[in-house]
Amino acid sequence: MSEELVRAWVNGWARSRGTASPVPVPWGLRVEVGLPDQVVRHVLPQADEARVRAMAAQVSAPHTWLRAFVPEATLAPWLSAAWTPTTPHHLMATDLRPAPTPEMDGYRLTMEVGGGVIRVRVLAADGSPAARGQAAPVGAHATFDQVVTEGAHQRRGLGSLVMRALANAAMEQGAEFGVLGATDEGRALYESLGWKVHAPLTGFVYVP
Repeated sequence: MSEELVRAWVNGWARSRGTASPVPVPWGLRVEVGLPDQVVRHVLPQADEARVRAMAAQVSAPHTWLRAFVPEATLAPWLSAAWTPTTPHHLMATDLRPAPTPEMDGYRLTMEVGGGVIRVRVLAADGSPAARGQAAPVGAHATFDQVVTEGAHQRRGLGSLVMRALANAAMEQGAEFGVLGATDEGRALYESLGWKVHAPLTGFVYVP
């Protein structure tokens, strides 16, 4: 796994979520998120015991998050009991290629671009949301984010449709590579589209 890929993911994630730009710190990158359940996010592209302990020693604000690219079992012993693990993810990436986005009976795809973020929605026949996702191109990389299919519309190919539409739009803006953080559930969809896992994406949150 390359540090360049991690930094591309962090920069795109910050743009996608509308946060402040990531700031370099001795252990990696710091993002001021500003949400009640996630005040600050620290991302460690290269996590070892010294870096993790140095970062943790600086943390006093509850709901500070840590993201690192090592297994949870490796990271946990370097943190105090005040740090709680979050849902495991995987850092995934792919080369972007043009893909068809055929019309699907009973659904309508819409797209909006603003603030450097591409937003795709799939609406059901009655206008209710069926699936959505967004991507934030930054240079040659585009971070894909918040890809969701509503329960009543799952297993109909809508997630794949959203991903292909986002990829096509990102390439139009100059992106050549895609990167994302996937849950275990989402990983299967992305692998079916040619994405590959590059590292575990482990999270902890400080809740003293």
